[in-house]
Amino acid sequence: MTSSWIPRNFLPQFHHSQDPISLESRSGALISLPDICKAETPPCQLNPLLFNGHLQTAWTVMKVAGPHIFYRRKVFEAVDPAYHGSFAVDFVVDEFADGQEADLSLPPRTTYFTEDEFGQFTSSKMDSSPMLVLLHGLSGGSHEVYLRHVLALIGRKKGWEACVVNSRGCSKSKLTSPLIYNARFTPDVRQMVAWLHEKFPNRPLFGIGFSLGASILTNYVGEEGSNCLLNAAVVCSNPWDLSVGSVALQRTWLGLEVYSRAMGGSMKSLFNEWVYEGPTSQALAKEDYRHIDEVSKNPNIDVEAVQKVKYLHEFDSSVQCATWGYPTGNAYYRDASSSDALLAVRIPFLAINAVDDPIAANEAIPYAEFKANPYTVLCTTAKGGHLGWFEIGGQRWFAKPAANFLVRVASDMNLATPPIISESARGKLDPDKSNGQRFDSTRRKLHVAS
Repeated sequence: MTSSWIPRNFLPQFHHSQDPISLESRSGALISLPDICKAETPPCQLNPLLFNGHLQTAWTVMKVAGPHIFYRRKVFEAVDPAYHGSFAVDFVVDEFADGQEADLSLPPRTTYFTEDEFGQFTSSKMDSSPMLVLLHGLSGGSHEVYLRHVLALIGRKKGWEACVVNSRGCSKSKLTSPLIYNARFTPDVRQMVAWLHEKFPNRPLFGIGFSLGASILTNYVGEEGSNCLLNAAVVCSNPWDLSVGSVALQRTWLGLEVYSRAMGGSMKSLFNEWVYEGPTSQALAKEDYRHIDEVSKNPNIDVEAVQKVKYLHEFDSSVQCATWGYPTGNAYYRDASSSDALLAVRIPFLAINAVDDPIAANEAIPYAEFKANPYTVLCTTAKGGHLGWFEIGGQRWFAKPAANFLVRVASDMNLATPPIISESARGKLDPDKSNGQRFDSTRRKLHVAS
């Protein structure tokens, strides 16, 4: 891993506590979390033609097929009335049989479960295969290439089960309430993880999030703390401090006119997107439907103002604030940022960021918080851009350390034994509160009435 012939720029850097947790291997040996992460992270040798973060990021929009992953979709109704509505979950399945086609109303290689198929799919309560829960990035979905690169390394052919929790309205799913997702919208992933734990009690559960999904996953894991049902988690290209990131985007012409404009445009397109009601066999006989029809039921949404949006921060001010009651876009960013939630993480947690990421800015990464929490490790690379990390041949480097880490924890670690933490580290994490002082790193400023 540290051979002298490898250029320094190719060597990932690791940031973590000086007194990290250790995990017990199945042989009984104790291995520190940073040592596991380092052992499973290969040198970062990227395509030399994509030599900076802008080129790496720009290449992500190229229409590359990527690994073929097949899904069956199930729509879940929210169990918490405060967050009423539905969300679509795409489960990874074997390649469709000859003659079986994907649903034209859904992304490629995706179709709906029939009731009988879903009943059979969930009938094996004794199944102990590891299960991966994936959260995609802004306005994305299970079809995203970056996500499928991970599934190609850790999917069903490798003995894993997996599902993608699509954010509401994404991946051609129908919005059924005016509540849209945001960077701290954790109810759907919380419900899904609890459902998986109940349906498959013998499956160890793991999570991975990308970009905005990384923010959601970090917030969820932090909110759950020591009660988190996941055994470990990975986040890639997390924007961390959204307020700092927004300022950084608006500070340069490329940040504002390319990245922020593109992201704002993608969210506005999602706002205006036409979708079908359900499976093609039913949908083609019904009228089409636009997300705006549902979102505009919220009287606080000014539809005309949303149609004039150019940039992401304008969309957030027009839609997120109106939906959730935040007084300003910056108030939303401060509340939804995951940098403080990192301090409450109590499961093995690996984050991967590129220092040259033009969207998830380096200045927004909470380096001090990683050093303060022994359950967490940050891996940074000098190059890679935003969810890029393209190697020669089109492979994505980040998928390797992410998949390697999860496989190592699932296959080599004794998951029945909680992570081992020293008394000194525990004391710093949970200091004496007898003086009445207490810092709650996941305290919400926004309260939603049920």
